[in-house]
Amino acid sequence: MSSKYVSISVINRLPRYYRFLGYLMKDGMVRISSRELAQRMGLSASQIRQDLNNFGGFGQQGYGYNIESLYHEIGKILGVGNSFKTILVGVGNLGHTIATQINYPQHGFELIGLFDKRETLAGQLVNGLPIRPAAELEDFCKENHVDAAVLCIPHDAAEETVDTLVKCGVGGFWNFTHFDISEKYPDIPSENVHLNDSLMTLCYKISNKEK
Repeated sequence: MSSKYVSISVINRLPRYYRFLGYLMKDGMVRISSRELAQRMGLSASQIRQDLNNFGGFGQQGYGYNIESLYHEIGKILGVGNSFKTILVGVGNLGHTIATQINYPQHGFELIGLFDKRETLAGQLVNGLPIRPAAELEDFCKENHVDAAVLCIPHDAAEETVDTLVKCGVGGFWNFTHFDISEKYPDIPSENVHLNDSLMTLCYKISNKEK
């Protein structure tokens, strides 16, 4: 892979390429041109070629892209084979859903621990894992060398939890709180998911669509 700077907009499109190529493989397709892939994804062929050229040449002129090969190459770029040890903090309705519905191994992570401050949940199994008391969080992270954390906790509990996890060596966050991790820890990768923002964006699109 090239070591040159790659814009975040390109990085954000890689999972979508990976997903679409996976669909094409399941449909039995072997190869595809950048033009056809662009039509399926609602992009331009030049955009796809520019994006992929950031990481080397994957297509062949007159042939296009070998779908399976490109799928695996993008997977390597994304790092889906890393199996980063991951915990989830906050096993409420949202946390429970994320613990059970996300295929972590397929996307580069291994979910190894669940934590919640409510003592009544301790010991309950979710996706084969016991919910542990929040008091055990620090010791667990140190003993298991946790790489990443999923945060499904209230905003007012987020900063203290992040501080604890960073101190324990956790190096990445999938953040469903509204706490801005990057402001306090700019060098630690985090991906913020704001469900309300997404819903309001949909509200705008519906409100402003052409009649």
